[in-house]
Amino acid sequence: MIRRVLATAVKELLQLRRDWRTALALLGMPVVLLMIYGYALSFDVTDIRLGVVDQCRSQASRRMVEAFLKSGYFVQKTILDDSRSLDDLFTAETIQAALVIPADFTARTSARQPTSVLFVLDGSDSQTANTVLGYARQIVASQTGAVYGIQIQVPYEAAPLVWYNPDLKSSIFLVPGLLAFILMVSSVIATALAVVREKERGTMESLRATPVRAIELLLGKAVPYLLVASVSAAGSLFLAWALFEVPIRGSLLWLAVVTLLFLAGGLGWGIFISTIAETQQLAFQLSLLSSMLPTLLLSGFIFPISSMPTALQILTHIVPARYYISALRSIVLKGVGPEMWWQQMVALGIYASVVLLLATVRMVRRL
Repeated sequence: MIRRVLATAVKELLQLRRDWRTALALLGMPVVLLMIYGYALSFDVTDIRLGVVDQCRSQASRRMVEAFLKSGYFVQKTILDDSRSLDDLFTAETIQAALVIPADFTARTSARQPTSVLFVLDGSDSQTANTVLGYARQIVASQTGAVYGIQIQVPYEAAPLVWYNPDLKSSIFLVPGLLAFILMVSSVIATALAVVREKERGTMESLRATPVRAIELLLGKAVPYLLVASVSAAGSLFLAWALFEVPIRGSLLWLAVVTLLFLAGGLGWGIFISTIAETQQLAFQLSLLSSMLPTLLLSGFIFPISSMPTALQILTHIVPARYYISALRSIVLKGVGPEMWWQQMVALGIYASVVLLLATVRMVRRL
């Protein structure tokens, strides 16, 4: 059995080497996608158009304005003497936020009295508004600790303490989800096209005439792509660390184990699709629909699962990326051991076993 599995795997590797376009896509696509999405997908907000109403015109007020501008988030668009013109500027979308410093700013700070600055912002986009407000509160709080004792006058509490990502860099939260998304899509597509390619080229009939059994054919098809996907995963993790400064605080061994389980499930699902589809085009479409959309929308990658309707929350339990992203963030960002995420690993193992079993049954029927 082992010899036949190895022979099929060597044959698949040789075929993959001759088909250099497929090999290049499998090795290069995860890296390219990680770089594109890692830079493009970001919840950070920059170049915020800021209006300043400085009614104090003192050195202390200028230092406060400079703190906003030096943060790298805000760009000063205009300076006003009073706040009556703010309504027109917001309506014309000339500014997105405004900092209003009262006339008694210097006098109250010199007297060590609690002092407030008013931060006005456009709330039409609530997510952006919350992000911008967080920036403003952080900047004022830093000035409070250093010199002034200033309190920002907004109807919100102080920003909470953030663990694992003190700077609130969205890339640190996004990249683990992106890695799951990229690996799932690429692994499913790769194996889904493998068996269909045999059908279209007419070599499936030749395989039926050989002593190779269905399980051996399945393993021979899956093993080469598992190796290629593992190399891609390692390269993607390295790029995430080198380019996006994503810390890898946990065990690399456990990270490899969880990734292999996740990839095994993806490869098994791809082979199952290949036993259904008769053309590479159909296999490609089925792979995208069954891997990309669930991973993107139902895994907790972008949208919190807790905020979804109950029916969708139940549906997320059959999405393997849900468990992989949770385990990946626990290992990479928190550095915790399997005692905290063993349930995710068990779920990935069950998913991989089920889809591989289904793929084997379908392959047996085909042969």
